[in-house]
Amino acid sequence: MHVHLVAPSNEDSTYIKPLWVSTLSAHTPDDVNLTFRDDGIEPIDLAKEEDVPDLVGISVNSKTAARAYAIADAYRKRGSKVVLGGIHVTALPDEGLEHADAIVSGEAEWLWQDVLADAKAGKLGRTKSLISRRIYKHDKMPELVGLPMPKRDLVKSRRYVPFDVVQTTRGCPFPCEFCSVSTYNGTTFRFRPVKEVIAELETVGPRVLFGDDNVMIHQKYSHELFEAMVPMKKHWVAQASLAGLHKIENVEVMARAGCRALFIGFESVDDSAVRGAGKKQNKPRKYRDIVRMLADHGIAVWGSFVFGLDDDTGTAFERTVEFCIESKITMALFALLTPYPGTRLYKRLREEDRLTKDRWWLSEDHDHGAPFYQPKHMTRDELRTGWVRAWRDMYSLRSIRKRYDFGLDHSWIQNLAYWPINLMMHELAEKKIAQGDRTWRKHRTLDVPFGL
Repeated sequence: MHVHLVAPSNEDSTYIKPLWVSTLSAHTPDDVNLTFRDDGIEPIDLAKEEDVPDLVGISVNSKTAARAYAIADAYRKRGSKVVLGGIHVTALPDEGLEHADAIVSGEAEWLWQDVLADAKAGKLGRTKSLISRRIYKHDKMPELVGLPMPKRDLVKSRRYVPFDVVQTTRGCPFPCEFCSVSTYNGTTFRFRPVKEVIAELETVGPRVLFGDDNVMIHQKYSHELFEAMVPMKKHWVAQASLAGLHKIENVEVMARAGCRALFIGFESVDDSAVRGAGKKQNKPRKYRDIVRMLADHGIAVWGSFVFGLDDDTGTAFERTVEFCIESKITMALFALLTPYPGTRLYKRLREEDRLTKDRWWLSEDHDHGAPFYQPKHMTRDELRTGWVRAWRDMYSLRSIRKRYDFGLDHSWIQNLAYWPINLMMHELAEKKIAQGDRTWRKHRTLDVPFGL
């Protein structure tokens, strides 16, 4: 049986190795011919594609949904069976079933062999493990013990960033209104045994990206893991919540274990805005001290900020960039608040009649159509304009120079992360972000508001 996995692309596609492919590969029997294609690395021409696998598995998030559905429809038209999985179809299984023979809801690896067995027997979506006839789903979140080692042989393109992805934990207890993580991974914290993580780390290269949503969510576990990593001399990056970063002992153990950068969801520099978003663990008054403590331990900060929260006003953009420059943050991503399906934010905005398009993810050009809701203290145009200005100001050549801390002893990996990435982001801000703004304004002027 030929099973083909597909990672669909979108405008924001990253070049991070898809761990889900290596995970499913480890759960696939040897008699299955498993292949993989990353649409962002090697674009699929649906008009010319002739291969007809027995089963096509596609991972779907909201930003890739339109492309994923188009790929699924094309393969089904040629005669392949299609199964969809991922965070988007977990939130919207009925929508996904319009384009697939079956859906995997939630974490797929424990259900994958059932899917393969049903596909091989010609009865995909009809076994006793189903909640409904075509939806494969767990009764409860599985424990992360005794998992087979990911098989990484299908993910080999040199266009991926040179970091191997390893996951140690799943689940997040924080009630962030705009986040969809708990929809997929649950609110209960689950972790892999440290010995199993270390065994996996021994099989990968010297550069690691931890795929956890929060690498310091359980401090006792994290300390045990990081102490065990010290002799391995890995260089690694990860996401972390501010909740675990105010303690110097946590920062020290991460630095000893080889941490070189953390992606941190600051979200806003305003107390009222972060509280309103459900991120009570974020304390803006402590941001600068945390950034400085991390820098003093050789850990670069990649910050994430969201514009358009209900307490945001027109001054949020300038004050956020000012904070980034004064704190010498290595890199920052600025997002427009996005109502993802399955989140409390989506439900609330829909109830308040503030969504400008119900299923925005099906728009052909949805990135240029955002924001998809009416902000509280500014117009949609003002939000979009401020967001573009923040990108340009953050990645102006003047800002890039000012944010580099010449007083620190930077490692080679930090220099690699700073100058090339910041100059790349400068190009992104000047070209893609600005071009998207021109497209937005063109459609607004022509009164073709992306189907809104």
